[in-house]
Amino acid sequence: MLVAAIIERVHLALEEYGKDCSMEEVVGLCPDLTWNQVYLAIDYLNKTGMVRVVLDPDRTYTIQVYPAFSESSHAVPQQSFVQKASS
Repeated sequence: MLVAAIIERVHLALEEYGKDCSMEEVVGLCPDLTWNQVYLAIDYLNKTGMVRVVLDPDRTYTIQVYPAFSESSHAVPQQSFVQKASS
């Protein structure tokens, strides 16, 4: 699966869920993806300002999603995680 598709899948799952959730909940929202794929997508979405990752007082990471983004304003990488991992 291409990186762009994984990132979009995670972002859409978060938008559909409609509220803040933990990393474990995000993994549960995307059963077709591995934990690593979800983590890397969340990392990208956080760095580009599409989600916010917050460490709660109980040491749980909470993901807060922002509204959908315009494809023209954010470049999403096109290589697959498999290709990147094997390089």
